[in-house]
Amino acid sequence: MNAAFRETLQSGARALGLSLGAPACELLERYADRLLAWNEKLSLTAISAPAEVAEKHVLDSLLVLGSLGGARTVLDVGSGAGLPGIPLACARSDLEVVCCDSVAKRVAFVKAIAAELGLTGLRGVVARARGYPEAEHLPRAEVVVSRALSDPEAWVPLGKCYLAPGGAVLAMLGRRDDERELREIGAAAGLSLAGVRRYELPFSRSARAIARWVAPPQE
Repeated sequence: MNAAFRETLQSGARALGLSLGAPACELLERYADRLLAWNEKLSLTAISAPAEVAEKHVLDSLLVLGSLGGARTVLDVGSGAGLPGIPLACARSDLEVVCCDSVAKRVAFVKAIAAELGLTGLRGVVARARGYPEAEHLPRAEVVVSRALSDPEAWVPLGKCYLAPGGAVLAMLGRRDDERELREIGAAAGLSLAGVRRYELPFSRSARAIARWVAPPQE
């Protein structure tokens, strides 16, 4: 990967308060390199400039780290090119991450990355998530996240179906949603809005937010 990617990743991480060690940075560079190589044949992403890949794919995905807490298992639904799942697995070696997508070639890419980068906690599953984890051979996870399914009204009740006890559903939002609306969406699914973390990407200044819902405590 070229210097533009490396500089954008490192300076962007500092601007966002993300702590990335040298091993994680190396893995993320290797991931981005393979993403662009595979993209020439499989059209995994419309973003192909290395600096944009660093900001709009990798850093955007790494923003999820602050919402994971002590979770050790993550399910990434509709992961496409492994986003946000692969960057999370690169940054935290203790995570077990499952990336699922209905398109086999995308899951083949995830599996290839897991093998090439030695990410033993990462695996890919071909599945269209419809809310039936056992039938779809998908795990229940402590954190269930989707970058592709950005409509909270549709995503939150679906994500809830894959939650492990005490887990959280995350939505990666590209706009500044109204918290009252997000709270109502969660309540309709039997979940409580635990918070909304708002950001701007460091170079494009694009607005981002990550909403987090949890099951209410049992009476």
